[in-house]
Amino acid sequence: MTLDLDIADLRRWIGREECNHETVTPELVQRFNATFDRTSSVDIGAEAPLLIHFCLTQPTVPTAELGQDGHPERGGFLPPVPLPRRMWAGGGMQFHAPIRIGDQVSRRSVIDDVTVKEGRSGTLCFVTVTHHIVSQGILALTERQDIVYRAAESATINSVGSNSAKPALQNRKITASAPFLFRYSALTFNGHRIHYDAPYTRSEEGYPGLIIHGPLQATLLCQYASDLRHAAPKSFEFRSVSPIFDTDDFTINAQQDGDTLSLWTARLGGPIAMKATARW
Repeated sequence: MTLDLDIADLRRWIGREECNHETVTPELVQRFNATFDRTSSVDIGAEAPLLIHFCLTQPTVPTAELGQDGHPERGGFLPPVPLPRRMWAGGGMQFHAPIRIGDQVSRRSVIDDVTVKEGRSGTLCFVTVTHHIVSQGILALTERQDIVYRAAESATINSVGSNSAKPALQNRKITASAPFLFRYSALTFNGHRIHYDAPYTRSEEGYPGLIIHGPLQATLLCQYASDLRHAAPKSFEFRSVSPIFDTDDFTINAQQDGDTLSLWTARLGGPIAMKATARW
């Protein structure tokens, strides 16, 4: 079913900016590492863990200004797309310099594009945001974030997925527990109820369980790539293919592909959920 959107009006948001600041504290790094069952130095001046920037400089929208789904109401920084379901479809990062503990980090976010497409599941609206992350006055990374909005009736389309997982040279099993998802939502100040409110997720959005965050999967894959190559990548791109839920464990997987690593997440015995590529 085609839904007419006023794309000209939505594209007026292109070029809109917002900027937020936050200090990387040892306590945040401790909580981040505890969430992912990892260890690293928490000394001032030490490198902070990869992709901890997802937990920094997030907008602090008052609770009264959140929608029913837990997201901020539309029409602020992001355009007021009149489609009820919002998901993080993917993104990419270029790493320029490390973020260090004790650094003052700023994030300047710019809306670069707004497009509408017709997919198998109906009307889709894509919003592309670029984040410029500066740490202690030095550009640390540039991130592209791809957000997709879609109709409610298409929410469960692709929830099973059709991409078969290929054999991996390296893989690790991850337990998709509700506390893990809740902790990550808290770290990223993410109120989206599909990640921690199981009754809402099942009854209102039609999913079989809590959805594993896209940024959480991306963090696991990027960390895994760094562990395997013993060095942080220079660039990392990822794309969500289908949802995975807390009803089953899942795996993070890696396959050498020339000078790059191809990575993906997949439910045990199930299809690919996220694809990623890391380059050095």
